[in-house]
Amino acid sequence: MAVRPLVELCGAGYAYEDGPAVLSGVDFGIAEGRSLALLGRNGSGKTTLMRLLSGGLRPGSGELRLDGTVVAHDRAGLTRLRTSVQLVVQDPDDQLFAASVEQDVSFGPLNLGLPAGEVRARVDGALAALDITALRDRPTHLLSYGQRKRAAIAGAVAMRPRVLILDEPTAGLDPDGQERLLAVLAGLSDTTVVMATHDVDLAVRWADDAAVLTPSGIRTGPAADLLSDPALLTSAGLRQAWSPAVTSFLRTRGLLPADVPGPRTPEALSAWPS
Repeated sequence: MAVRPLVELCGAGYAYEDGPAVLSGVDFGIAEGRSLALLGRNGSGKTTLMRLLSGGLRPGSGELRLDGTVVAHDRAGLTRLRTSVQLVVQDPDDQLFAASVEQDVSFGPLNLGLPAGEVRARVDGALAALDITALRDRPTHLLSYGQRKRAAIAGAVAMRPRVLILDEPTAGLDPDGQERLLAVLAGLSDTTVVMATHDVDLAVRWADDAAVLTPSGIRTGPAADLLSDPALLTSAGLRQAWSPAVTSFLRTRGLLPADVPGPRTPEALSAWPS
């Protein structure tokens, strides 16, 4: 039996004022417990799709559903949606605004009207999950770029969403910062994480599923399979992922049996039996 998505767009379309349609007739859902990478060239509609899913934009056609129920774009409907779906934008400076990390992370729970003890517990949990408890009292303008990224995500995590949508969360981070962030995301076991990225290698390594935006629509499927399709990646303006390319090379030369998974990182390849 098919599993109903947590949140989904049904026949949805959107056009900005005085512009052509960015998305049209989109049927797209997010399944619980499956990490999802969202990929596509600049201008393909990734940001619009994420804002539609999180309630920041209202579909010009079609509808948004949460747990199978149409989301009303009024105060009650959007509050219900935003307790389940949170979007963290690419630039943390567009999201952080309070004087300190603790004040910023507590803003969402306070807006829900939660008791002080519950707000404190949520803030403590979010800071711990993002490994920034030591930064609780730090002014946000004194944070490093990576710290600001994690503080912005902590603010969303404090809302305890079922779906966390991240727009290019690893952009601007050095390799160590990327790995630390991925480790943090892996620890959010009760949250379904969606990550928009241009990094196909990262998507193959990190995601269970992928969604690729192309001029002809959105293709979805298991990340390892979908992102092994060179024609699809070319149509989406993306380069071929390292892991599938190396795996294909090894198989065609008889160096890797069909039932053995290929190396997912250069480090794994370096340890490959000679």
